[in-house]
Amino acid sequence: MARVAFLGLGVMGGPMARHLAAKGHDVTVYNRTKAKADAWVSAHGGKAAATPREAAEGQEIVFACVGNDDDLRQVTTGPDGAFAAMGKGTVFVDHTTASAEVARELSEAAGKAGFGFVDAPVSGGQAGAENGVLTVMCGGDAETFARVEPVIAAYARACRLLGPVGAGQLAKMMNQICIAGLVQGLSEAVHFGKQAGLDIEAVLDVISKGAAGSWQMENRGKTMNEGKFDFGFAVDWMRKDLSIVLSEARRNKAKLPVTALVDQFYAEVQSLGGGRWDTSSLIARLEK
Repeated sequence: MARVAFLGLGVMGGPMARHLAAKGHDVTVYNRTKAKADAWVSAHGGKAAATPREAAEGQEIVFACVGNDDDLRQVTTGPDGAFAAMGKGTVFVDHTTASAEVARELSEAAGKAGFGFVDAPVSGGQAGAENGVLTVMCGGDAETFARVEPVIAAYARACRLLGPVGAGQLAKMMNQICIAGLVQGLSEAVHFGKQAGLDIEAVLDVISKGAAGSWQMENRGKTMNEGKFDFGFAVDWMRKDLSIVLSEARRNKAKLPVTALVDQFYAEVQSLGGGRWDTSSLIARLEK
């Protein structure tokens, strides 16, 4: 069992930290809204810290799952950041979906201070976090990864080292590219079927067993048909992720015409008031 800190108790971080505590790890938590950290401790035990630095003191591993690059810098190298309290031989694991650039930046800072860094964005959404079955894509060196992999297993169904620091974030970008295209295709298929007067649930049940089948079809096809978008990964978050993808594509010269188009479709959903709707709400712009 390890002494760990978890920074960020949102819809992903809160359940991930809970699984760590349930597995017997000694967990200290920090959240920008202190009441949320106090509530987490009341429910799951452990300790709450007033700052990331305080949370990181004396820990073997510090985990983070926050909003974006700036949030990540704030809890690491900012005033009262975790890096100031981390000693030699400790490891910082970042589960934030952020840029590969910030991962490399923070890894360099960690290396100078004598501790390890792993970028480890996740896929699986809130349900995956709640059920402890996330997919974790990691970047870092093999020795550091080997030290944290057994601890990450508390909330992961799959966890793999994919290359040096930054590789985890790049893999997550691939993941979001795939999701954007799949959801748009599914939206168009459901819209087409409704216009054609078909029994959508019956059709989805059949075609999900064939080559068109996907997680999105199995989990979002029915609710998409019903116009229910009040769960899952929000459009605002997806647009944040796609902005990271498109920025990286400009840097590495990758051609992403479909991703760029779907990003604009999500902007239309936002204009409909759907910023907090699930990403499957792409169909709403076809039926407005």
